[in-house]
Amino acid sequence: MSSKQHWEQVYVTKPATGVSWYAPHLDRSLELIERAAGARDARIIDVGGGASTLVDDLVDRGYGAVTVLDLSEQALAVARERLGPRAADVTWLAADITTSALPEAQFDIWHDRAVFHFLTDREARRRYVANVTRSVRPGGHVIVATFGPEGPERCSGLDVVRYDADALHGEFGAMFLKVDSMREVHTTPWGSEQEFVYCFCIRLDG
Repeated sequence: MSSKQHWEQVYVTKPATGVSWYAPHLDRSLELIERAAGARDARIIDVGGGASTLVDDLVDRGYGAVTVLDLSEQALAVARERLGPRAADVTWLAADITTSALPEAQFDIWHDRAVFHFLTDREARRRYVANVTRSVRPGGHVIVATFGPEGPERCSGLDVVRYDADALHGEFGAMFLKVDSMREVHTTPWGSEQEFVYCFCIRLDG
């Protein structure tokens, strides 16, 4: 089964509120986006945003240039239906972030909560970072959250790579200045706890 087939199957068989990474509001992500944005016209991409509620909260707060990218068309359809008429204010991309070329210097903020840790192949991670480097403008911000060292070793039936903040920043390299990092304990819909690590970086010029 391909990665796309896997994730389509997840969102066909489970409600958006029934996956382990679901949260009613991504408070830590919102806090960092607000810290990075500076203005409501900041161009934001939520990678792997799928059916997440982050887009709802961004639209509610007045952000008018939001893109949501996900491998699963079904996940994006769930979010569009939930938003109703407001979905027209969002750009929706059904794409694989490791193979799709995003426009150069297109975004001010790159957000990813729980995609990067699924990239167990080094080449896939290299392509992902190349997409970040190309599509985030110099001076833009990158927010990536993965499972931490005490987080699960598998998720949704797939292996993951766990990171501490330094290891996660190390995957991105010298083009990205780490300005902050933090640990978060996420409670799943069924009450178990998962450790996430957030890395907050600036995309340097050059």
